Amino acid sequence: MKSWFTVLFGLLCSSALAQSTSAPELKFDSVPNFIKLPPDMHLGEASGVAMNSKGHLYVYSRGGNSNGPAYGNTASQILEFDRDGNFVREVGKNLYAWAFAHMVRVDKDDNIWAIDKGSDMIIKMSPEGRVLMVFGRKSEASDESAHPLAHPKPPLPPQNGRFRQPTDVAFDRAGNTYISDGYINSRVAKVSKDGDWIKSWGSPGKGPGQFDNVHTIAADNQDNIYVGDRNNRRIQVFDTDGNFKREIRINIPAPDDAQPAIGDRPNLANWPESGGTQTPGAPWTICITPGPNQVMFVADSFPGRVYKLSLDGKVLGWLGRSGKQLKQFGWVHEIACPSENEIYVGELLNWRVQKLLINPDQRAER
Repeated sequence: MKSWFTVLFGLLCSSALAQSTSAPELKFDSVPNFIKLPPDMHLGEASGVAMNSKGHLYVYSRGGNSNGPAYGNTASQILEFDRDGNFVREVGKNLYAWAFAHMVRVDKDDNIWAIDKGSDMIIKMSPEGRVLMVFGRKSEASDESAHPLAHPKPPLPPQNGRFRQPTDVAFDRAGNTYISDGYINSRVAKVSKDGDWIKSWGSPGKGPGQFDNVHTIAADNQDNIYVGDRNNRRIQVFDTDGNFKREIRINIPAPDDAQPAIGDRPNLANWPESGGTQTPGAPWTICITPGPNQVMFVADSFPGRVYKLSLDGKVLGWLGRSGKQLKQFGWVHEIACPSENEIYVGELLNWRVQKLLINPDQRAER
């Protein structure tokens, strides 16, 4: 006999599945050549993009160093642009934590947070670009046994204060920080505004409060914490103590003629239940607008869409598809969303940031 909890969780999942099976395609435009780089500077994979209160854009790029072996090259560089897309400066050049960029966030005080998957570190910098706090520690090059990060099965137990391929951060109104940790540890860590370790929650699995690649995290104005559980193809919502509240699933099928941005078309047999990183609605990134009427933007890698949702999980519309042209996407890895009609998307495969203007009143014309 099923336990009451299993039945309740099944009902919650069914409710989520009942939502989001269809939504309108949104009309939108992409601003050509928005990012303007100096002649001798280039973006690599644009893994992170975030905006501060002045409208300046920070792009966390897997670039900046073309020297080194192809299998281990340092690939982490933060570039700042003004509201018109003009280059301002490089932030944190030659920082010890730089290894392999993942995401970047800006908090309410315009502090810059860099999440580096390669060094297992999260760095908080002032608006001027000076290091304020350091979380985690990268492997010591002096260790006799220094080697690339191993992936034993089952994973080794996580440790307080250390991370294994972290991915993102979010902030509550009290100034606490929530770190998605990440590819290996399958948990969310919570630290205080002073940097003290408070707690963590999560473990590998498919149940409530379990994760399979915690790839992105965001918070709304009521301190709900939205965790992108990418391989489980869902967003789990928690309170600030890590108590599970609900889940959100995006269940809009891919068109029959949809092609991936790279690689073979994924096997979509039983995709709503089987999940996987290359399935429709698998959340690669979450961005929640400032408000007062907040909405959420979520991106998947296949069929390469950006979705606009209400905070209760209803899909209000979607836009784009995989491709290399303007208004098409090659693995959107992070979104900055200063409003529900203006967003910025950083793409891995196309090495660019697109500024998108969304028409709030019209569906796309076919």
